[in-house]
Amino acid sequence: MKTTLMKFAAVAAGGFALAQPALAAPAAEAAAAVPNPGNNAWMMTATVLVLLMILPGLALFYGGLTRSKNMLSTMTQIGATAALAMLVWVMWGFSLAFGSTPIEGFLGQFISGGSYFLAGMSAETTAATFTDEVISEYVFVSFQMTFAAITAALILGATAERMKFNAVMLFVPIWLTIVYFPIAHMVWAGDGLLFAAGALDFAGGTVVHINAGVSGLVLAYLLGKRRGYPNEPMPPHSLTMTMVGTGLLWVGWFGFNAGSALEADGFAGLAMINTFVATAAGALTWMVIERLAGHKGSALGFCSGVIAGLVAVTPAAGNSGPFGAILLGIASSAVCYFFVAKVKAKFGYDDSLDAFGIHGVGGVVGAIGTAIVYQASLGGPAGEDAASLGAQLWIQTEGVLITIAWAGIGTFIAAMVVKAIIGLRVDEETEVDGLDISEHGERAYN
Repeated sequence: MKTTLMKFAAVAAGGFALAQPALAAPAAEAAAAVPNPGNNAWMMTATVLVLLMILPGLALFYGGLTRSKNMLSTMTQIGATAALAMLVWVMWGFSLAFGSTPIEGFLGQFISGGSYFLAGMSAETTAATFTDEVISEYVFVSFQMTFAAITAALILGATAERMKFNAVMLFVPIWLTIVYFPIAHMVWAGDGLLFAAGALDFAGGTVVHINAGVSGLVLAYLLGKRRGYPNEPMPPHSLTMTMVGTGLLWVGWFGFNAGSALEADGFAGLAMINTFVATAAGALTWMVIERLAGHKGSALGFCSGVIAGLVAVTPAAGNSGPFGAILLGIASSAVCYFFVAKVKAKFGYDDSLDAFGIHGVGGVVGAIGTAIVYQASLGGPAGEDAASLGAQLWIQTEGVLITIAWAGIGTFIAAMVVKAIIGLRVDEETEVDGLDISEHGERAYN
C-alpha cells in the first residue's frame, strides 16, 4: 500500500513522548502498512466527536445566547458554514494545508500542494502516526476537515445578529483559503514556518482559537455594532440551550484534544485528563470571580468558564501535566473574564457572543502558557533537549503574533472583497425584524 508519512515533533521525558502532527515529504511505498484497527477506530470516533462540537454543540451554544428572533439564523449559519468548509477542504483545502507535494523555497513554509480533490487517495492509502502505526488516510483527512469547519463556524459568534447569510457563504471559502489553510500549514506541517521554529500547538490554540477569535474581532469592527447596542438590553434568550451546547462542546472536545494524538495511546490519555481538569478549573474560577465582583455565580458564567478552560488547554493538551492544565484553566478564565467584563466595554466593540473575548484571548493565554506548563518542573513532558523556558516563551509568543497578524490582515482582505461584491451587513429593517424571518422565512418559535 502507498503510505503518506507524518512527522512528529517528539521529546522524551520520564517515560512520556510529546507528539505533534506535521506533514513530511511524500513517502515511499510501505508494502505491509495496514491501519491499526484500534487507532483507526479511535480516530473515526474522535472525528465524529468534533462534528458533535459543531452540530449540535456550537449551534445550541451560540443560538441560545442570541435573541429569539435570530436563533435559527445563527444555527443555520453555523451548519451551512461547516458544510461549505467540508467541501472546500476536500477540493483544495487539504492540499494547501497538508498536500502530498511540498513546495520548494519560501512559499513552502505557508502552503503545500499535489492533493487537490484528494488526488491519489484510496481506501488503501494510509497516514502514519507518531509510532510505526498507520491509520486510514481518509480518516486523517476527515479529522482535519472537522477542525477547518469548526474554526470557520467559531467566527460567527462575533458577527451574530447582523451579518448577511450570503455574505457568510462568500466569506468562508475566501477566508479558509487565505487564512486558515496557510496557518494550519505553518503550525502543523513539517516544513511550516512555525513548526520549524519549534512552536508547540497540540490541538489548535493558534490554528483554531486565536485564528477564529482575531478574525471575529476584525469582522465585528467592520460590521459595526448591533442596532441598540450597548444601550438596549440584549440578554440570551435561552440559557438552557446554551448550557446543553456547553455540555456537548465539552464532550466533543475530547475528540478535538485526545484525537490530536492520532493514536489511542498514553498521549491521548494525557490529553483526556487535561481536558477534564483544565475545564473544571476554568468553570469554577469564572463563578468565583463573579462572586468576588459582587455578583451571583451564574449559569452563563459557568458556561463561559468551561469554554475558557477548554480553549486554553487545547495547545497544551499533550504538552502539559494535569497540574499545569489546572493552572492554565484558572489563568484563562480570569483573563477572559476581564476582557469580557471590562475591556469590551471600554473599547466599545460588539463581539456579540464573545468569540474574541474567550476564544481569541483564551487561545493567547493557552498558547503562551504552554511554554510554562510544558516544563518538567510542572509535570510537563519537556526533556533534556527541550528549549529553555525563556526560549520556548519567545517561540510561543512569536507564533501568537504571527497568527494574529496573518488572521487580522487576511480577514480584512476577505471581508473587503465580500463587501465590495454583495455587502456584509443586513439592512435596518431585516435586523429589527430578526434574521430568522427576514433571511430564512421561518421562526424558531411559533
